Amino acid sequence: MSKKRILSGMRPSGKLHIGHYVGALENWVNLQNEYESFHLIADYHVLTTDLNTSDVYDNSIEMLIDWLAAGLNPQLSPMFRQSQIKEHTELTLIFGMLITVSRLERNPTVKEQVRDLNIDNVIFGHLGYPVLQAADILLYKGVGVPVGEDQVPHIEITREIARRFNNQYGEVFPEPEPLLTNFSRLMGLDGSAKMSKSLNNTILLSDESDIIKSKLKKAVTDPQKIRKGDPGNPQICLVFSYHKKFNTSEVPQIDIDCRSGALGCVDCKLKCASRLSEFLEPMREKRNYYQSRKNEVLEILDDGEKRAKKVAAATMMEVHEKMKMG
Repeated sequence: MSKKRILSGMRPSGKLHIGHYVGALENWVNLQNEYESFHLIADYHVLTTDLNTSDVYDNSIEMLIDWLAAGLNPQLSPMFRQSQIKEHTELTLIFGMLITVSRLERNPTVKEQVRDLNIDNVIFGHLGYPVLQAADILLYKGVGVPVGEDQVPHIEITREIARRFNNQYGEVFPEPEPLLTNFSRLMGLDGSAKMSKSLNNTILLSDESDIIKSKLKKAVTDPQKIRKGDPGNPQICLVFSYHKKFNTSEVPQIDIDCRSGALGCVDCKLKCASRLSEFLEPMREKRNYYQSRKNEVLEILDDGEKRAKKVAAATMMEVHEKMKMG
């Protein structure tokens, strides 16, 4: 019996950070044995907020290397660039006829992006971002999409578009369900926003141990715990949240020692840096392997794009037949 299929994707932003791992990559790696997984390098999506494409290719390769280093298996999971599968744009055009502007304007995710990025004039492509995303998912007939909670409104739009197409032309597309990550967000080192390279508050998956230690020294902690001996509140401490993800075995004792004042923030950060570095070491080793074998990475990408193209072409053939345009 064949596995159910899912589609996951990321914008190519270059090297990934631990927020990407916690919010998405870890879940993708865990799901790839359970589902037939397709992984999309969403290079067209970059255009919705930035028209400069000079770094897109290099960023795509760097991101792909991090995917491989984190444990995605190219034999199980085709990895491919959206721009190289032309059926994405064709299906987006068709889907754009099935949804109203007012429905897209109600999408809370786009509203948040406009606010956070201080966008004065929303371009057509940005407003239609969920339509392109619906085409990404449904082109491969994904029944599930691993996402964080902030992307759930986009999945609902995908479901609506699938329903509208099926009702209008005949059954082709499933209505995908969101597969929520358990630990969907990781705050950045500044403690005021989620981890983002644009905010310079990240720890990269590729960072060496000394860099991790240096970055964590600057991480915010409980503002009331000024010196060792002061009682702290770990529940409001950024570093403690990192311990809960990357150093689970010591969390109960760290909680006790922080509250009593026995554990100072400097020692707590050093302990966290050590455990995080140990956690990332296997990924760094795999990353170094692929970094020195770029031809192998490009072969993986080429193979993934050929496999994705085959599925995408079959879906569009079915779409054309249902629409009597074949």
